[in-house]
Amino acid sequence: MGKESIKLVANNKKAYHEYFIEDKYEAGIELFGTEVKSIRMGKCSVKEAFVKIEKGEVFVYGMHISPYEKGNIFNKDPLRVRRLLLHKSEIMKLNGKIAEKGLTLVPLQVYFKGSLVKVEIGLARGKKLYDKRADIAKKDQRRELEKEFKVKNLY
Repeated sequence: MGKESIKLVANNKKAYHEYFIEDKYEAGIELFGTEVKSIRMGKCSVKEAFVKIEKGEVFVYGMHISPYEKGNIFNKDPLRVRRLLLHKSEIMKLNGKIAEKGLTLVPLQVYFKGSLVKVEIGLARGKKLYDKRADIAKKDQRRELEKEFKVKNLY
């Protein structure tokens, strides 16, 4: 087993702010040739995307892949629904967990693993407003501590 290079294409920072990520899964994605070329150029966004399970298959909605400049007639709709490739057992497990109250699936990042395009999806629980405020407060506190540490090390 050779070590495969991982090249990050798109990241969903908003998901970590909006949700508690409880579990992560790696899924392949069904794409056309021009879409892969466009992703190679980094023209992909998962900020507004979400994942749904329908009839035993997993689909990602709202994932934007810009049309490839040299693709002309072969280009597909940038916001079309794309199928994610997971094992049946993983899909059944996810479906059971989503049936629980308050859990959803969100795409976290899109990356190349070797020559394959992969999507990392997270099993997420929504945050309340006070949770978000607590996270922001922690981040500010850490930033202040780092600033103080830098100042102390300068003298």
